[in-house]
Amino acid sequence: MSVNRREFLASKLTAGFALAVQPIAAWTVSTDANGLTAGEVSIPVADREIPAYRAQPAKGSSFPTVLVVQEIFGVHEHIRDICRRFAKQGFQAIAPELYVRQGDVAGKEDIQQIISEVVSKVPDEQVMSDLDATATWATSNGGDPNRLSITGYCWGGRIVWLYAAHNPKLKAGAAWYGRLTGEKNDLQPKHPVDVAGELKAPVIGMYGGKDTGIPLDTVEAMRAAIKEASGKSRLQVYNEAGHAFNADYRPSYREQDAKDAWQRMLIWFRQHKAA
Repeated sequence: MSVNRREFLASKLTAGFALAVQPIAAWTVSTDANGLTAGEVSIPVADREIPAYRAQPAKGSSFPTVLVVQEIFGVHEHIRDICRRFAKQGFQAIAPELYVRQGDVAGKEDIQQIISEVVSKVPDEQVMSDLDATATWATSNGGDPNRLSITGYCWGGRIVWLYAAHNPKLKAGAAWYGRLTGEKNDLQPKHPVDVAGELKAPVIGMYGGKDTGIPLDTVEAMRAAIKEASGKSRLQVYNEAGHAFNADYRPSYREQDAKDAWQRMLIWFRQHKAA
């Protein structure tokens, strides 16, 4: 396959759910697009254009903008549905495909293969730049530059903390069960616990007490780092929840915790003038 052919295929979002998460649970939430402008858009970034999913009310302008950062499975149907949920609340929600240079994860069946072949090769610096470009695009396409927020899930939960330390224009963030500590390398030189004192916007973090991938001691380490920095961020732990408790298409879903966390996020955004 030629480079041009690969880039053409990477310029489109994959329909449906990622192969690695199937079969899809019967209780999966599906949000319609009635009253919305929703669909794929193209975001000009530093070296190319990348695909993204955008949802916003069909009428009006100057919407509060929320950047929605994908799970390790990319911008598949669950992330697109989250964008539509935000749009129903009056937001312009945009989820850029942040792995587009490293590869397509939607067709891979094995999670470890996704991590080793694609996700582990994505530089934090590239992600920050792409999110900046997405925020700029939003301003020119109906978004209010003075009401910018970010949320992210799993892989994206970690990114939320980093972006809150990166962008001084950000008003608030909501991180869902993202990694807080870990080994450092050239592509991932810092983790959330390392930037707790550099946050330019307050973040609310949602974590599961039974998440074996993100142990509670790392959550407490982040809490201590925030306190030491006298920050306004806060952490919410759902004691009986495991990882991905908001992922309604998977067995990990905990409806009560997910709904509570969603409302806390919306209140957080309003409190910090991001909505």
